[in-house]
Amino acid sequence: MKKLIACLILLFALPAMAVTGPEQLVRQTSESVIAEIRANLDVYKDDPKKVYQLVDELVLPHFDFAAMTDLALGRYKDKVSAEQKPAIVVEFRQLLVRTYSSALFEYTDQEMIYLPMEGSEAEGLVTVRTEIEQAGGFPIPINYVLRLGEEGWKVFDVSVDEVSLVTNYRSSFARAIKKDGVDGLIKTLRERNQE
Repeated sequence: MKKLIACLILLFALPAMAVTGPEQLVRQTSESVIAEIRANLDVYKDDPKKVYQLVDELVLPHFDFAAMTDLALGRYKDKVSAEQKPAIVVEFRQLLVRTYSSALFEYTDQEMIYLPMEGSEAEGLVTVRTEIEQAGGFPIPINYVLRLGEEGWKVFDVSVDEVSLVTNYRSSFARAIKKDGVDGLIKTLRERNQE
């Protein structure tokens, strides 16, 4: 899980920019976040809240958290009321900020290799395929699934070594809902975010 989360960090510095192709977005974002961390490594290590802010401001605006939350909820999506949904999205977003920020420092020296993209930009659904070089090991495949909407390209799923971020959270969301209902899931997410 830690390797999955740490690898996902490489995407998380998506700068505000004009509408651009999905591969360019991933490439520019990765280069930007790595450069920022490398240039200010001591600052970020001394104050983790600054890392949270970096991820929150530069990366997460390029994620479709409503879609990610629906996918993570899976078959329980219909059990969530209109009042509960925003709370789950907010807590899920915060969980990802904290998780990714804590793993950010582990992947500042690896090289990202871009593989042929799958899907169709014209149809508005693509998978940007990459690999992270590992010293003395096999490359780690990372795939970013993006959809084109009114606000440009947005990531709604990421898989690392064929493990989907959404699927990973789907099982924990389902366990929490089975045990304590939707309010229990919100409470669990909130408690994790306050740790």
